[in-house]
Amino acid sequence: MITWYRTSSIAPGKLGKALAFAQEVSAYVKKKTGVELRVGMPIGGNPHRIGWSAQYEDLGALEATMTKLTSDSKYHEILAKSADLFIAGSAHDEMWRSL
Repeated sequence: MITWYRTSSIAPGKLGKALAFAQEVSAYVKKKTGVELRVGMPIGGNPHRIGWSAQYEDLGALEATMTKLTSDSKYHEILAKSADLFIAGSAHDEMWRSL
């Protein structure tokens, strides 16, 4: 099992819009791919971050999902809405495997 995590820092004054975007993109990914993206915020550390996580059977399943999304124009339209919601360069991805 592979768990994928992405976090990003929210731009000042954009919390509400960033939360709405996070839910919108998560719903679209579920509709398009069947993968559930869970949205979360940290309890400690920098509180002005938001994160997504998803689980995949293996790296091949993760790659298939990413390929499907990166070739989808509606997904890119949704992502374009987030251009001013996050601090540039703050996105951080991690992939963890279950033992």
